[in-house]
Amino acid sequence: MIDVAILGAGAAGLFAAKWLKSSCHIIEHNPTIGAKIAISGGGRCNVTNKELTPGCYNSSDLKKAWQILRRFDNRELLRWIRKNGCSPVIRKKNQYFCPKSAKELIELLRPPNASLSLCAKIEGVRKEDNFIITTSQGAIEAKAVLVATGGVSFKRVGASEIGFTIAKHFGHTIRPLRPALVGFTLQPQQFWFKELSGISMRARVKVGKREFYDDILFAHRGISGPAILNASLWWERGAIEIAFLDSLPKLLPHKIISTQLPLPKRFVKAFLKSIGVEDKKVSQLGAEELEKLRLLTSYSFAPSGTFGYERAEVTKGGVVLDELDENLQSRKTPGLFFAGEVVDMTGELGGYNFQWAFSSAFVAAKGIDEYLGNR
Repeated sequence: MIDVAILGAGAAGLFAAKWLKSSCHIIEHNPTIGAKIAISGGGRCNVTNKELTPGCYNSSDLKKAWQILRRFDNRELLRWIRKNGCSPVIRKKNQYFCPKSAKELIELLRPPNASLSLCAKIEGVRKEDNFIITTSQGAIEAKAVLVATGGVSFKRVGASEIGFTIAKHFGHTIRPLRPALVGFTLQPQQFWFKELSGISMRARVKVGKREFYDDILFAHRGISGPAILNASLWWERGAIEIAFLDSLPKLLPHKIISTQLPLPKRFVKAFLKSIGVEDKKVSQLGAEELEKLRLLTSYSFAPSGTFGYERAEVTKGGVVLDELDENLQSRKTPGLFFAGEVVDMTGELGGYNFQWAFSSAFVAAKGIDEYLGNR
């Protein structure tokens, strides 16, 4: 029997093992550790963000989640990474990446003392005197369990619902799961977007009270890009609004419309066609046609859905924090802990989700040691 079984060798599971004083065994269904870390951030892993604020996160209990995150914040994380021989670099103004490759971070996280089972599919967990974890390689008995299995996004690296299944088995409530940081699919009225596949441009995207000014990308399936991906974290249903321009420029009457707008000409021509306005001299436009041009500053449409979990960077929703204590231990089953994406705390683009993985893992590890009397 072991002290702690860690389910998942992703960012949260590996980081928890680094802080545990108790002996632990990590169970991972992939043939290698850190599979999602390796492919994130273009292979360089966006570890955290210089600007860490609660407004960049979505949770049903943001106050509690933020308290947990603050116990091991971006400054503490960067201090730990640098102390262990890696110096993250800032890109995109405030995002920290591994200097060369995500493999640098994976090597830092490789637990020297924890035992490890790879290619071991987790089948379930039950509680008797201790926890019994059943896997494709047999059963493991442990005094405590940390569920760090991640979400259901990135199925190409083996993502599954097992963490949520385990939580439900022990009576936990799961905030409904949704693909997040993902592109939108379209209603027929916006199919003209598909004709623009490959075009990227700066735009202002609004969803509810949230606003993102960043690139949007027209794709053959719909619309994507950083501004759209961030908007998807806050979108449930209904309309979003895109300002392709903050304001219309002063248009010269003797010139054709598409030659005067500071936007890709291919986009302008498709846009004009979609609103029923001919690309002609401004002087030839009627009052109604001129008014339609203002849609460039406020184009509203309702996505039909998202690109789904296969293309989503993260899973929104998860185990609700109200049923976990301040150390992310189950209030229903002592000794059962949760960390990372399986918990209902999801961030925007920019390293926020890795920061949550590390912060929650640190807190859970301290809580596990306290539970086992190894403080």
